[in-house]
Amino acid sequence: MAKKIAVIGSGFSGLSAAAYASKEGHEVHLFEKNSEVGGRARQFKTDNGYTFDMGPSWYWMPDIIESFFNDFGKSAADFYTLVPLDPQFEMVFSDSTMNIPQNYEEMKALFERTEKGAGKKLDEFMNDAQYKYEVGMKDFVNKPCYSWFEFMSPKIAKSAFKLDLLTNFQRFVRKYFTHPKLIVLMEFPVIFLGAAPKDIPALYSLMNYGGYKLGTWYPMGGFSKIIDAMKEVAEDHGTEVYLNADVQKINVAGKKASSLTVNREEIDFDVIIASSDYHHTESKLLPEEYRNYDEDYWEKRVFAPSCLIYYLGIKEKIPNLKHHTLFFENDLELHTEEIYKDKKWPTKPLFYVCCPSKTDPSVAPEHGENVFLLMPVAPGIEDSEEIRERYFMEMMLRLEKHTGASDLLLKIDYKRSYCVKDFQEDYNAYKGNAYGLANTLSQTAVLKPSLRNKKIKNLFYTGQLTVPGPGVPPSIISGKIAANEATKIN
Repeated sequence: MAKKIAVIGSGFSGLSAAAYASKEGHEVHLFEKNSEVGGRARQFKTDNGYTFDMGPSWYWMPDIIESFFNDFGKSAADFYTLVPLDPQFEMVFSDSTMNIPQNYEEMKALFERTEKGAGKKLDEFMNDAQYKYEVGMKDFVNKPCYSWFEFMSPKIAKSAFKLDLLTNFQRFVRKYFTHPKLIVLMEFPVIFLGAAPKDIPALYSLMNYGGYKLGTWYPMGGFSKIIDAMKEVAEDHGTEVYLNADVQKINVAGKKASSLTVNREEIDFDVIIASSDYHHTESKLLPEEYRNYDEDYWEKRVFAPSCLIYYLGIKEKIPNLKHHTLFFENDLELHTEEIYKDKKWPTKPLFYVCCPSKTDPSVAPEHGENVFLLMPVAPGIEDSEEIRERYFMEMMLRLEKHTGASDLLLKIDYKRSYCVKDFQEDYNAYKGNAYGLANTLSQTAVLKPSLRNKKIKNLFYTGQLTVPGPGVPPSIISGKIAANEATKIN
């Protein structure tokens, strides 16, 4: 029987949930508090010709994103042009740089030049990571995770040992490589899973396969092309999308979520899927007696980083800059300790620069450059304009040193910063986190916040604070799982 379903929030998980629920013939209404869809993957344009993606910029695991469109009889190519990046990215060290080629054989040669025998070791690493990817991303992450019994299938049980859930990622990488630069290269992707490599299960070597082996890509026009495409898919199947629609309350009657209060108007629904921040949904939208978790629970969770971002328009081309550049002149372990353990602004920060105008001329004026600076920081720390500017100056000096560009500060055509306070204001993000809940072993699968409300049978959660976890592909999968579970309700 068709149901009237509300989806709160239009990030990847919300759009995914809306699309899948609509496909099953339900009446779906999606509410977005901001003036455009996309959540953290929104895009904005400036009056002087720059187009900025606000969040995700790494197109990894292309097969997972493709499978979303395939589920609706479509392909990503129906909506946008995907191009491979070569090099995939550049890493800047204190004494040298390393360009990571798109071609895997060339990557093996790079590893071999850096450390004798590392080319063969890379093959061994990637073979293991491929196995984890195929089991992890196609079997392991597609469960609603209500119970460990969901993982008792013969295939998963047989794979349990090879998935390396009890080995930490730092130790796993060092089984294969000893050169410090190769270790950093292999460890850096897990930073955004929300913990130091020593606290992340070795299972997540699957990210290295999903990135390095499957390649780093870019959707022409920007990352929001994926959002636009997902919105079109959802609307084609009947989803109604409402912008500037602030959900103020989930109303409960008889242990059932009966309606939403949106912009002070009450609207009845049969089922509600909250893609909004999990903590915000429970603490601000639900009566206390119907919450899954109290404040003490959230305070004890390990969160992925927030970040300091600068969106810059530069009015001339910057030489010697790639599409993706990682500035790792300083110690990775120190920076991660200061994010996850000390929870303070970094003393010797690492940071990342994205310059999509190197690939896509549409995102900047003809002779200009679109530059995105990102520095991971601890969630919940003090955030002021003065602190932001101090780190901005350090990042710009290091960018000038690397590229040989001079007087970049004088060539800034547009500038906007974004940090902890903005994540809180725009997305109601707990402590201003940018990437959700850390994928530590104690916060994996069944140990994550529940996909369903345990006291209200028709309320479900989706997104980066529940299963399967943070990142674009996992969020798309999360929406699919939530929609499947929501449509089972009688």
